[in-house]
Amino acid sequence: MPDIQKVSIALTGEQLAALKEAVETGEYATTSEAVREALREWQWKREVRGEELERLREAWNKGVASGRAEPMDFDATLAEARRRLKKATEAEDVSK
Repeated sequence: MPDIQKVSIALTGEQLAALKEAVETGEYATTSEAVREALREWQWKREVRGEELERLREAWNKGVASGRAEPMDFDATLAEARRRLKKATEAEDVSK
């Protein structure tokens, strides 16, 4: 088992009640166990957020590197979307 150290934390009454209830109902054996699981989940979420932030930075940099945006022809884009939808719908009808 890793080196265990005691710390003191301040909780709201609501947080303390939830912690005690989790132990009383048998969800956790001790309050320490519940707090350790909460910390593990926090660490995991923190890691995931860091990875997502890195993906966003990469996407941003890729977008910046791609150059300036060109004006978009909305009518042509809409016509292309309608053409694709019609083609997909016709393919669905044929497969039935």
